[in-house]
Amino acid sequence: MRVLGIDPGTATTGYGVVEETEEGLRALAYGVVTTPADWPLPKRLQTIYEELRRLVQKWQPDAAAVEEIFFNVNVRTAMSVGQARGVALLAMADEGMTVAEYGPGEVKQALTGYGGAEKRQMQEMVRMLLGLSTPPYPDDAADALAVAICHLHSARMRALTSESSNG
Repeated sequence: MRVLGIDPGTATTGYGVVEETEEGLRALAYGVVTTPADWPLPKRLQTIYEELRRLVQKWQPDAAAVEEIFFNVNVRTAMSVGQARGVALLAMADEGMTVAEYGPGEVKQALTGYGGAEKRQMQEMVRMLLGLSTPPYPDDAADALAVAICHLHSARMRALTSESSNG
């Protein structure tokens, strides 16, 4: 199974394509879509939309996973991330993708077993799970890979649960 993980943001949207094979997990691609701060918001959102669609067309994932907004004190930041998240969901819908959504705590729990794990711990777990020599960079790309891994772990658990209830 191949999953595109997305960590949305207006300035920087992280992405990671992770494939699960019999040998384990491997990162096929990861990075960020960046938009300059001086661009008008509609152009920034359009760029994110177009780049995410290009990634789906290039990597042909089976599913997509998008991180939910972690609401913090800065309402303006939350609104901006929400707009980028909406564009990501639209891009996936336009590509006919199945999309799962995970909160930051769910992603941390799936990767480290602790919903309050720190960013450094998460990056190290992503590195280890994907067999990378160094933690993925930048942070947004690492977060997107983590979301993809979370989805693969969740899909595996759903499959095991349905097998045990059917068997």
